[in-house]
Amino acid sequence: MQALFPLIFLALMWFLLVRPQKERVRRQQQLVASLEVGDEVVTAGGIVGRIVSLDDDEAHIEVSPGVVMRFLRLAVNARVAEDEPAPGALGRPEGADDRGAE
Repeated sequence: MQALFPLIFLALMWFLLVRPQKERVRRQQQLVASLEVGDEVVTAGGIVGRIVSLDDDEAHIEVSPGVVMRFLRLAVNARVAEDEPAPGALGRPEGADDRGAE
């Protein structure tokens, strides 16, 4: 009976800590392997841009017209879906300007 408690504890630790971490690592590896030129992505630092070229270890990401930055492929955190705004983008109505009411 005394040996049962440590086994239950180890099983619980496996399901709560180790298994979810392995799943996150697997998803990240799948994302990195599936990156393609033209994908809009978010890096680990929160930079949003479009992939313009890929090497084995690096991704060249255009963050602004004419501004291309080099990142490790592993630094890409997520792919931005076409139908959703970029993370952190302000949802301003079209035609709104920064001036106050006159």
